[in-house]
Amino acid sequence: MTSFTDDRVGTLQAFRAVPRTGVIYVTKEAQQRGYRRGGEWCNLGQGQPETRPLSGAPARVEELEIDPADHEYAPVSGLAELREAVAALYNRLYRRGLPSQYSAENVSISGGGRAALTRAVASLGRVNLGHFLPDYTAYEELLDIFRLVSPIPILLSRDQAYGFDAHDLEREILGRGLSSLLLSNPCNPMGKLISGGDLADWIAIARRADCALLLDEFYSHFIWNHGPGETAPLVSAARHVEDVDRDPVVIFDGLTKNWRYPGWRVTWTVAPKQVIEAVESAGSFLDGGGSKPLQRAAIGLMEPEQVLAETRAIQRAFEPKRELMLRRVAEMGLAVDREPDGTFYVFVSLEDLPEPISDGMDFFRAAMERQVICVPGVFFDVNPGRRRVRRLSRFHQRVRLSFGPEIEEVSRGLDRLQAMIDATVSPGP
Repeated sequence: MTSFTDDRVGTLQAFRAVPRTGVIYVTKEAQQRGYRRGGEWCNLGQGQPETRPLSGAPARVEELEIDPADHEYAPVSGLAELREAVAALYNRLYRRGLPSQYSAENVSISGGGRAALTRAVASLGRVNLGHFLPDYTAYEELLDIFRLVSPIPILLSRDQAYGFDAHDLEREILGRGLSSLLLSNPCNPMGKLISGGDLADWIAIARRADCALLLDEFYSHFIWNHGPGETAPLVSAARHVEDVDRDPVVIFDGLTKNWRYPGWRVTWTVAPKQVIEAVESAGSFLDGGGSKPLQRAAIGLMEPEQVLAETRAIQRAFEPKRELMLRRVAEMGLAVDREPDGTFYVFVSLEDLPEPISDGMDFFRAAMERQVICVPGVFFDVNPGRRRVRRLSRFHQRVRLSFGPEIEEVSRGLDRLQAMIDATVSPGP
């Protein structure tokens, strides 16, 4: 009989170290230093909006009545009634008068945004998938675990305020052989928005090139580029799709941000029926489907007038926080490469600060000493498989600050960052 003397036996060598996304990483680091929600800390790294009632918004759901039948599994693709409600909402908001309309068969329900994205990427074939730098931190591991997909980074230029037009898109699709492109719109972390004619041009190019656009629209109601006193329109690629079953446009959204119910983990994918069939099959082995009681409760939240009222309330509550943050970071001597068109984040440059806080990780650690959380910019340098050298990241002198929390917490956090910077620039005796 052969005996094993390998030192690794019993050390769980079969498992790899799985990296955490940016928000999870910084939250865990802060928890080790005593952070708890509702305490004295200021969480400017927060990836969720405040969830308290807002003036003018629909009443918040505070209790659920559960049908005994809903103790059973939900269908992998989601409750038929919710799928129908999501399709009707998109038709009402974005497709009035258009001949091609979404149906329940164009919608799949998932248990969270990452589940929806994972299902979609797992459904892709052996393709080149483009992704932008910077973008949402969770894309990094997502694009690494499915080996059929070859991630192709597309570097956006700070000198051009991270702009990228339809001509750039066509060049990248044709030159790099892209069959799909994943992006957040508005973009997390810097808030860049593609909308109107520009978004229509993107979809037209994707249609001609048969390049699937995977559009993360989780912040699409947090839009700030409108005139004083105006309500910003909701932004979705659904408005510019010609044929809902032929155009290669896949949209992800859910209750997490735009409805301010992150804890519900109810999200959806809107896409051609062929894509929905594929993501449903992927869901059958990846996650098995979402919560049936919460899906049923979400049906009533799909009423268009409720959605519009919630969006108006969001804009009234969050615009003052956006203005506060932009004003205060400017007073601190920090630069912003691009003021956010959407989201509830500001991507801040530390280049003008003295060492050591001119580096994002060092700034983050120093901020924790003041009980403030932020997210270092390197986490948005999406780098599947660590194919590029992390220490060369262009974003190591950036941090993302969130104005997702209540305005009082945002203001306290900014006060503490100001004190931290002042103490570093002009240290006492």
